Amino acid sequence: MSLPISHTLQRANHWSTATDRVTLTYDDRFLRRKVLTTAAGERFLVDLPQTTSLNHGDAFELTDGRLIEVVAAEEDLLEITGDDLTRLAWHIGNRHTPCQIEPARLLIQQDKVIRDMLEKLGASLRDVREPFTPEGGAYGHGRTHGHAH
Repeated sequence: MSLPISHTLQRANHWSTATDRVTLTYDDRFLRRKVLTTAAGERFLVDLPQTTSLNHGDAFELTDGRLIEVVAAEEDLLEITGDDLTRLAWHIGNRHTPCQIEPARLLIQQDKVIRDMLEKLGASLRDVREPFTPEGGAYGHGRTHGHAH
């Protein structure tokens, strides 16, 4: 028996009623072709036309019409707070580090070098475990790959 296939992605808030879900880390939510396993244990093949950045709440549309919701997995992250979040965010962005920006805090993936830099800049740091949904790239949705667009 062949695996169900998804060639199509439905973006968050543009679909309803998924039949199952797949939980993926931030790094795993960047893919083109891969076999994934749903929460119910069903395997399916993702075969998208190009490498795509997936967001929490997107859904894979299988060729039989079923939808599989994308859920952002909990990950080990670094929570950043401090008196000058704007300045801290600038330093993080200047190092092309994915960052989830919220009014009272920033979240990044664990990185010893960035952690050391932030400590030297006076940031308050705390290890947390939660879903990671960083800001997308300035030139469109999802991730960027440096300056060569």
